[in-house]
Amino acid sequence: MARRKIVIEHGKQALESCAYSLDKGESLDRKLSFTAARYALEELNERAPGRAVEVRVPPAGAIQILGGTTHRRGTPPAVVETSVETWLRLATGLLTWEEAISTGLVNASGERTDLSHLLPL
Repeated sequence: MARRKIVIEHGKQALESCAYSLDKGESLDRKLSFTAARYALEELNERAPGRAVEVRVPPAGAIQILGGTTHRRGTPPAVVETSVETWLRLATGLLTWEEAISTGLVNASGERTDLSHLLPL
């Protein structure tokens, strides 16, 4: 398991602040949203450790989750990619996995890329 880089309390505060702004239709502060996105990625990694699926939220970060196949180099066999805003909406429950997939807000390819059972955080 990767060591956390975001202090948990700071990450929670950033995520709550971003959720509030998104719910109100306000624009996000870049630094705060990156902190929130990275915290949410770290939290997902804690809840679903492994290296079988890569979750990318460019340019905020990327992690590998879920046990099974271990990916080390090149393009991973299973990838989930989305924007910072969509990731924050998914992490906070403002958007469901099904809505994100059906509207094309998330690109998911490969086995085990359905993260609906892990979200919201």
